[in-house]
Amino acid sequence: MAPTAVEVPSSPAVWRAALAEALGTFALVFAGCGAVVVEAQTGALGHVGVALTFGLVVMAAIYAVGEVSGAHINPAVTVAFWASGRFPGGRVVPYALAQIGGALVAAGLLRALFPEAATLGQTVPAGTALQSLGLEAVLTFLLMFVILGVAVGAKEVGLLAGVAIGGSVAFEALMGGPVSGASMNPARSLGPALVSGDLGALWVYLVGPTLGALVAVPAYRAVYGDRAPHPLTRPLVR
Repeated sequence: MAPTAVEVPSSPAVWRAALAEALGTFALVFAGCGAVVVEAQTGALGHVGVALTFGLVVMAAIYAVGEVSGAHINPAVTVAFWASGRFPGGRVVPYALAQIGGALVAAGLLRALFPEAATLGQTVPAGTALQSLGLEAVLTFLLMFVILGVAVGAKEVGLLAGVAIGGSVAFEALMGGPVSGASMNPARSLGPALVSGDLGALWVYLVGPTLGALVAVPAYRAVYGDRAPHPLTRPLVR
């Protein structure tokens, strides 16, 4: 197989898609990790409030930028869609860089707004690293399976994509948040980790979600057969 060339964002459509991914990931990290910061300082949100914030901002981002980029807002999702054969390999790097850039800007802004904050919402294992690695892989597997499921089928399914995916993020954060942080997203973990300098367990949140998302691809095929998901260069919200 010939190597895949990285697609340089030279056309307005590619630039718009990359910018949409950066903005969507910025919103995810700013609102979601911001909720963690606010909860740590005030105790006003609670675990349920933080989990719901993550779910709601994912839902909002899908409806906001899905028409332009597909609203991956997650490098693990981008890699998994490429592995499924439904996303151009040349766009993986531009998408991932945009997502990471959006996460870094959001984490930097949180640091500027809350300079005395003890946390920027970075994910760290509450137990062992292996426990969190396994949990992150399973949580992201489930999330990616849902994403693949709503990326196929009738227009009505696409219209509910934000609800299904945002709801999945919320309930998985409710379950896994106290143990691993329920990142399910390498960019979401990378931004706060780099800005805070807390890199000790970062590998867990780079490896676990990516593995989980990749395993979801053959699992989806085993269930749905040849019913392939639409490429996410087409909008999730159709």
